[in-house]
Amino acid sequence: MSKRTLRITIGSTTMEASLDEGITAESLWERLPVEGRGNRWGDEIYFHIPFELPWTNLQEVVEPGTIAYWPEGPALCIFWGPTPVSRAGECRAYSPVSVVGRITSDLSLLHHVKDLKVLVERKE
Repeated sequence: MSKRTLRITIGSTTMEASLDEGITAESLWERLPVEGRGNRWGDEIYFHIPFELPWTNLQEVVEPGTIAYWPEGPALCIFWGPTPVSRAGECRAYSPVSVVGRITSDLSLLHHVKDLKVLVERKE
């Protein structure tokens, strides 16, 4: 499978990300682009998506820069630091998520985002 790269625009901030392999990531790739109004929860931005994805390997603690699918939303989540339920500075989801990719741009850009209109699209 060839490398799949995403462009994520949040307000006026544009970042790049790489998509993982696996059924959840593949299903997301097939449905892009997707956009929505984001919400911030600590150092996480999440937004509702208008479809459900198959999921695997659910986990609550993820690495900074993780992009994940939250089945309870359904929503996409971008983690870069602690959330209100984190312990010892970890990136912890409210409830288990399925990791689909990783931000490859500078994560510090997310600290300054004000407008939470989010667009996730293929970077061709």
